[in-house]
Amino acid sequence: MKRSVLGSATVMAAAAAALLVSACSSSSSSGGGSTSNKITAQADAALKKITSGAVLSKGPNGETASPASAVTLTPDEIAKVKAMKATASIVMHYGGNDWAVAQIAGLRSEFGKLGIKVLTVTDANFDEGKQVSDLETVMAQHPKIIVSIPTDPVATASQYRKAAAAGIKLVFMDNVPKGMKAGQGYVSVVSADNYGNGVVSAHEMAKAIGGKGKIGVIFHNADFFVTKQRHDGFTTTVKRDYRDMKIVQSTGIAGPDFAGDAQKAADAMLTKHPDLTAIWAVWDVPAEGVMAAARTAGRQDLVITTEDLGTNVAIALASKSLVAGLGAQRPFDQGTTEAKLAAYGLLGKTAPPYVALSALPVNHSNVLQAWTQVYHAPPPASIVKSYKK
Repeated sequence: MKRSVLGSATVMAAAAAALLVSACSSSSSSGGGSTSNKITAQADAALKKITSGAVLSKGPNGETASPASAVTLTPDEIAKVKAMKATASIVMHYGGNDWAVAQIAGLRSEFGKLGIKVLTVTDANFDEGKQVSDLETVMAQHPKIIVSIPTDPVATASQYRKAAAAGIKLVFMDNVPKGMKAGQGYVSVVSADNYGNGVVSAHEMAKAIGGKGKIGVIFHNADFFVTKQRHDGFTTTVKRDYRDMKIVQSTGIAGPDFAGDAQKAADAMLTKHPDLTAIWAVWDVPAEGVMAAARTAGRQDLVITTEDLGTNVAIALASKSLVAGLGAQRPFDQGTTEAKLAAYGLLGKTAPPYVALSALPVNHSNVLQAWTQVYHAPPPASIVKSYKK
């Protein structure tokens, strides 16, 4: 009987203890949930402003952005351009990635509608010397138009000035050569809202980690306007809006093996900071390197945010694996806008100096729809099949 009473007392004590632990846990969870809900609400409110069409970036020379919708051609203007039977060359900084492929597709599509023949598409593999050589080769073909993105605004500037002096109409993607001005040396520059994309990736990270944790940053170690804007947008937003998110290490990569360089950088970060919560990568190719490092380290819990909706990061978003969110550009639409601005140059029509398309926040919930928005095509089967409800 005594043993039975002691057993009952023990059971009661254990039950009470369990109840106390449960209450503490519930209270803690409720508080954590409340904090997380506040962070989510804060981030969603900020993302809503960007989704409404706001552009946060300024142009390479401090210009305020004009919307792509402001770039239009009348039927009469289109007929005049078609009658010119003009030619164009596209001189890329590097190609083969989803962004470059979509840009070129947009350019080809709109040039086709305008009766402009594309002579050449070059890929400098992020080598300024190669790009200068590409420009020399292209100029020998005497195109009326060059659409390009300088790998280095200083090293390539003299060759672009030679092209302008030869009467070639220049339209730039994202970046402009040092010392050149819109309306004089070139027609216009078209960009995504790269600062805004950096901001988007900061808010998406905050939502994913509840606004708290140690963060690593992998940035582009180059004098490249676009990637500087992304880095500034991300770090400024984290420091201003999410003070419990601490950037504990930043590492620059210069390429051309951006995925491999990012993997090495992330390996080092995860070794030095085993309690790292998240890593930001400057675009999707470096993010692929971060994903590889996380898998090697057995860190499937690591949160990654980035920019640009490439195939591999889209699969990760769809499958809820590592990548939590990103800010997407609209490269196809950028390409069509660049082609229209080239027509402005042929017509002598005054163009806005800086045109930008707003950032597109992407996470698991909208990745399939976002793909169609970005590429003007259905998402590949590999992404659709990866999607987890």
